Amino acid sequence: MPVVPGRRPTLQEPAVEEWRRRYPLFPRILFVLDGTGPAGVANRISALHSGAGLLTTSRFLYEVPVLVAPLADLLQHGPSAPVWQPVHDPDRRVRWTETGHRQP
Repeated sequence: MPVVPGRRPTLQEPAVEEWRRRYPLFPRILFVLDGTGPAGVANRISALHSGAGLLTTSRFLYEVPVLVAPLADLLQHGPSAPVWQPVHDPDRRVRWTETGHRQP
């Protein structure tokens, strides 16, 4: 049902955030890590993975891909290479265009 300007949404007409009108899907979140060496990058990926564990009860990580890659890997292989690690499954490597979720 279309939203009528100047009219408040009712319970039958849920409000839609303005960005959702232009972007029906939330854009993926990409973290590029640098400046700490391989051990520091591994620690940051581990911290992101731990933080992602707090979201397991929500659908956020399924609706919004969150990926991380070391800058060194991006420079060596390019951003389209499978150098991105899903924060919910950091042992995997995927392309940035993938969600990082395993197919059933």
